[in-house]
Amino acid sequence: MNRALRAAAMSALLLSPVALTACSAGQIAQTAEQVRDKTGAQGNVGDLALRAVQLPYPVGGVYEAGNNARLMAAVSSTSPTEDTLVSIEGEDFDGVEVVAPAATTAQSGSLDLAVPADSTLYLGNGTGPDVTLVGLSDEIGVGQFLEVTFTFEQAGEVTVQVPVATPTRDLARGEAFDFHEDEDEDAVEGGGS
Repeated sequence: MNRALRAAAMSALLLSPVALTACSAGQIAQTAEQVRDKTGAQGNVGDLALRAVQLPYPVGGVYEAGNNARLMAAVSSTSPTEDTLVSIEGEDFDGVEVVAPAATTAQSGSLDLAVPADSTLYLGNGTGPDVTLVGLSDEIGVGQFLEVTFTFEQAGEVTVQVPVATPTRDLARGEAFDFHEDEDEDAVEGGGS
């Protein structure tokens, strides 16, 4: 009996660190897999990672149908060889125009943007080429996105849901929405107070 009691106590002592570490903070799958403090969409294809893919906040808060929208993104490569971004396509816009920092003319149709080996190609940030999605099909605003397909010569293609960014500065508040407007109208029509 004494031996059994000792064995039970010993096994409890040996298993308690395992039980305590299983409840570590931050290891819950829901929070452990969250990507915090990141803006824009993300996508991966081959050795390339697309990060911070977004459309900047539009003047007035909405891109109207037919307008153009600048595309911002970072294409990071872990490949030992250079790749090439050959096209950017989507059903929600008519085409793409690219203006490289050294060039003075825009191009549309097929692209020829080099993604350097073990480096990053920045789109639309002032140091890399400016990419514009031309002729948006529908109105789009904050909280909405466009599906955009990026095709690379070696890595292949990846489709990313590109969101419209939130404003980077404080905006003046509009008139507050009246959630009780219908109730007030019903009271007036019904003769109630």
